[in-house]
Amino acid sequence: MKTAVFSTKAYDRQSLDEANKQSGHELIYYSESLHRATAAMAKGCPAVCAFVNDTLDGPTLAVLAEGGTRLIVLRCAGYNNVDLAAAERLKMTVMRVPAYSPQAVAEHAVALMLTLNRKIHHAYIRVREGNFELNGLVGFTMAGKTVGIVGTGKIGTALAHIMKGFNCRLLGCDTYNNPACLALDMKYVDLSDLLTESDIVSLHCPLTEETKYLINEKTLRLMKKGSMLINTARGALIETRAVIEALKRRDRLSYLGIDVYEEEEPLFFKDLSLTIIEDDLFVRLMTFPNVLITGHQGFLTREALAEIAEVTLANISGFQSAKAKPENLVGAFRSM
Repeated sequence: MKTAVFSTKAYDRQSLDEANKQSGHELIYYSESLHRATAAMAKGCPAVCAFVNDTLDGPTLAVLAEGGTRLIVLRCAGYNNVDLAAAERLKMTVMRVPAYSPQAVAEHAVALMLTLNRKIHHAYIRVREGNFELNGLVGFTMAGKTVGIVGTGKIGTALAHIMKGFNCRLLGCDTYNNPACLALDMKYVDLSDLLTESDIVSLHCPLTEETKYLINEKTLRLMKKGSMLINTARGALIETRAVIEALKRRDRLSYLGIDVYEEEEPLFFKDLSLTIIEDDLFVRLMTFPNVLITGHQGFLTREALAEIAEVTLANISGFQSAKAKPENLVGAFRSM
């Protein structure tokens, strides 16, 4: 099937081309992100493949539908960037990759924790400059600390397994008590108790109307003194302005590690090294020595890329043959 693939990087093409050897679809790659102004580039393509920061709002979907697109395949798990009501009206099928290498994201969350805790990023720069002074690099022992995991699906469970290996006490917050986490002696509590008791809080829940700004001025004041906050899920789970004020107060939150940001679309997956970043909140975040930001790379392992490509192409094939996997559908399925 002829498919326009937006927001592609070299690693996307490599993994998709490798997986496509078995599928035989016609893939047309665009480095541009998908939005209303670029949607016309997909004219004549029955399928469009989009990524996490592409904009699939009503106007964009309308342009795609006018050009003959009937299938939206997301090469990610989240779909908060898709206007599902508009897709329904336009009789478009939306499919996603519901899970890909949960271990990759969980391991990245742990990398953020360890780097912040032991000041690895600062130590690296010092040693490169011939400075072997240890002042200011004191961390804490992870063993015995309480780790609160908000969202205990596949990624949260993968993180729980890792932190159990660090001999940490586990707290969980979710609408469903996952038996796999209970088997690790995780105690399920409400969000306020989790924030109050946890030395480290890691977010792994989806972004919904209910979870937007889950971490805000009020909930930040509940956090334990000297605590660490990690977000590898969705940027808008954290209210950036509130977290900046919390860091400035220095009374509760002592470390922040994020792989996602609520206004990341103009920033992430681009080289802006020769330009001026106009997002003042993001620039302010980068001034804190106890803040570590990575550019949405939690998923970026060879294994995860291969799985994303395979499931994405399988979704296209499933749509073409009217045998789509229900778990990969977002909304209703409509055959060609």
